[in-house]
Amino acid sequence: MAYKFLIIDDEPLLVKGLKYSLEQDGYEISVASDGQEALDKVEKEKFDLILLDLMLPKIDGLEVCQRIREKYQTPIIMLTAKGEDISKILGLEYGADDYLTKPFNILELKARIKAVLRRYQSMETSLDRVINIDDFTMNTLGRKVTVRGEELNLTAKEFDLLLLLASNPGKVYSREELLEIIWGYEYFGDLRTVDVHIRRLREKIENNSSHPEYILTKWGGRLLF
Repeated sequence: MAYKFLIIDDEPLLVKGLKYSLEQDGYEISVASDGQEALDKVEKEKFDLILLDLMLPKIDGLEVCQRIREKYQTPIIMLTAKGEDISKILGLEYGADDYLTKPFNILELKARIKAVLRRYQSMETSLDRVINIDDFTMNTLGRKVTVRGEELNLTAKEFDLLLLLASNPGKVYSREELLEIIWGYEYFGDLRTVDVHIRRLREKIENNSSHPEYILTKWGGRLLF
């Protein structure tokens, strides 16, 4: 069965080119030209991956990303024409799994798409595993995390990051190592991506994110007790 993608962008020529190129690779493509149309489609159809433009009519890409993430774990790659770093970071903070700045190379986009799909395919075929650490319970097959009895809504990258740390208690990772392990060789982002995800995890799992008990910083590395 072909993977089904949703392209959300209001640039007709770009959408036409992306749709044609991705369909040549065997993907099934649906499109939306504004934020409201995108949310309507997500409610009605199941997608394996979403390509989401930051600047959209009616509802902007950040709000669309946030509202999708509140209900679904579908991987989201943010497309942005803005060059400011803050736009990229905000995209990740609102739940995007990755981002590309326009104009981008179609081969780079395809590499990132394949990397995301490989990770999800690997997750689906992995053995069921439950990890218990203090107040945490992680189910790797269902990709569910509960903290103090409350289920958390984690993005795919947040879950992968937490799983790595929880599976290797006491091990220290540098930002470079985390970027390579979680985002893969195809990822060309900067190290602040790691900081954003660590901060988001702390906000979700720590009693006080300013004084973390679980995910600690040690000489620039990350350590989970």
